[in-house]
Amino acid sequence: MTATALPDVTVADATEENPWARAWRRLKRRKGAMVGLVIVALLVLVAVFAPWVAPYDPIATSWSLVRKPPSWAHWLGTDEVGRDVLSRIIWGARASLSAGLVSVGIALGVGVPLGLLAGYAGGWIDSVLSRIVDAMLAVPFLILAIALAAFLGPSLTNAMIAIGVTATPIFVRLTRGQTLAAKVEDYVEAARAVGNPHWRIALRHVLPNIVPPLLVQASLAIAGAIIAEAALSFLGLGQQPPSPSWGSMLNSAQRFIAQAPWMAFWPGFAIFFAVLSFNLLGDGLRDALDPRHK
Repeated sequence: MTATALPDVTVADATEENPWARAWRRLKRRKGAMVGLVIVALLVLVAVFAPWVAPYDPIATSWSLVRKPPSWAHWLGTDEVGRDVLSRIIWGARASLSAGLVSVGIALGVGVPLGLLAGYAGGWIDSVLSRIVDAMLAVPFLILAIALAAFLGPSLTNAMIAIGVTATPIFVRLTRGQTLAAKVEDYVEAARAVGNPHWRIALRHVLPNIVPPLLVQASLAIAGAIIAEAALSFLGLGQQPPSPSWGSMLNSAQRFIAQAPWMAFWPGFAIFFAVLSFNLLGDGLRDALDPRHK
């Protein structure tokens, strides 16, 4: 009696690569994204350890050091009242990064639940929220942020709230669109068929699958929030003197641009550097989290 040949059976690899590990592997292959990630990490470390990194007190004045050019004692020069520019830029990183992270945190905390509700519930709830979002997006981002900051009053906290509220419609619209696409997927229909309540489907099945585009948008929104905070501080609506802020440093430097150009160059370069790094990171995350890219 001859033995019957059995068909080959391919056993699935139990150690299939985790999606986040795969995204990290893709991210590491993108040099621009890794450069942005390193710069962001350095900025965060500088902001956190500013008291130990800054060589001088950022608000200490000295009339004997007014508008001194860069030297070994003051690497980036001094400002109009003798304060060390390098120390003020280091401490100013705290204001800018705080504004970026807190503002985007506010936008995510408000925008994601509203967008998830609008996209999943639909009907009149979706219509009302969509019209409110459309009305807010009709006003330019910076104009609305300035109006809200002026209404709330000049301070860094109010500036962060104004920027966060202004950025919220972007996350509402993104979350709504992703939810509309996800809620018709087979895994959501299966979860609905076995009797899961709507809140559980939205939180356990829809929300985790729309996180990647939200992360990408958040990284790019932080760059926009840093620019907005600098603009508000430049206009006197953000961080208040003598506390250091890159925007307020540019405001002070505009009167001395011919006599002391370093006063404007270094805070401007810091803003450019921070915004560029977050944009590079955001572009890399977009490619790394996109399943169509290898």
